Amino acid sequence: MDILIWVGVIVSAAGLGGLVWTIVRVASARRRNLPDAELRAELQKALPLNLGALFLSVIGLMLVVVGIFLG
Repeated sequence: MDILIWVGVIVSAAGLGGLVWTIVRVASARRRNLPDAELRAELQKALPLNLGALFLSVIGLMLVVVGIFLG
């Protein structure tokens, strides 16, 4: 079950990378001092990406746990 653990690590790392990318994107939008409506639009665009990255991270961690239990 080592392969399941490594696949989980890769998926979880991809999710973590997505979370970091979303944080950087939102922080740069805040630093640009956008008007309120434009900042809200940027945040609304970033929300699905954030949730998708969080989902990937959780799925990856679940794969790691399952691989440890089965191995």
